[in-house]
Formats: sequence, structure tokens, C-alpha cells
Amino acid sequence: MTSQDQDVLSRARVATRLPARDLDRARRFYAEKLGLYPVDERPGGLLYRCAGADFVVFRSTGASPGTFTQMAFEVDDIEGAVTELRRRGVEFQDVDVPGLRTRDGIAEIEGNYPSKGARAERGAWFRDSEGNLLGIGQLIL
Repeated sequence: MTSQDQDVLSRARVATRLPARDLDRARRFYAEKLGLYPVDERPGGLLYRCAGADFVVFRSTGASPGTFTQMAFEVDDIEGAVTELRRRGVEFQDVDVPGLRTRDGIAEIEGNYPSKGARAERGAWFRDSEGNLLGIGQLIL
């Protein structure tokens, strides 16, 4: 493998794809609960854009297991984001596993991604209408 072969994907943009059994239900969830609206759509898919990054919610006959974080939003004020999303009816997950416990829906995650200039991160998780597990994170500098 040459160095040119190794960096092909390092220059690529990453775009998340989230499955939805009911695309109309997912559209309502993202609009009503998260305040997000598609910037484009095609039959069977909705394209969303947040701060220049894209993600797609697409019609699928399969279902997400929802056992891991499939997409996360990085915010500057996690308490404010969690409070606002709860006001809109979003239910946050309680996590209590070795090394990770939420308090009031938010977990402290030590030593997460020091390459981002952070010493830690705070995180919270919720499911969308289709069972996809989404996260919110705030870097602690």
C-alpha cells in the first residue's frame, strides 16, 4: 500500500446514515423534538445539515439495535441542550455501567479524545423515533 492509497479516505467527508422504518414519523421527531428540518430529500431519504456536516435518515425495513451511539452532536452547553430537548419531550437514557454513570442525564467522561484539546467530555444519550441511539457531547477543555 502506498501513502497515496492510505490517505484516500482521510480527505473524504464523513456522513452518517440512520435507518427509519417510518420516514414520516422520523421527520416529525427531528422537526418537533430536535428542531431539525431536511435541507433536501429524495424518495426514501431525508438529508439534514448541521454546521456543515450532513446526515441522512433513510427508509429501511431493518431496525437499529440502538445498543451503541450511532451519531452525536457536539455542543458548547450540554446542560442547556439537555434542558431544551427535555422541554420538547426528548427522553434521555440513564447509564450505569463500570466507568460511566449519568447524573440527571449527563455523564462525565474522563480523558476522552485529548487530541481535540480536551481533558474530558460530558455526554448524554437519547433515542430517536426509530430507536437510533444519538448522543450529545461537550468537550471539557
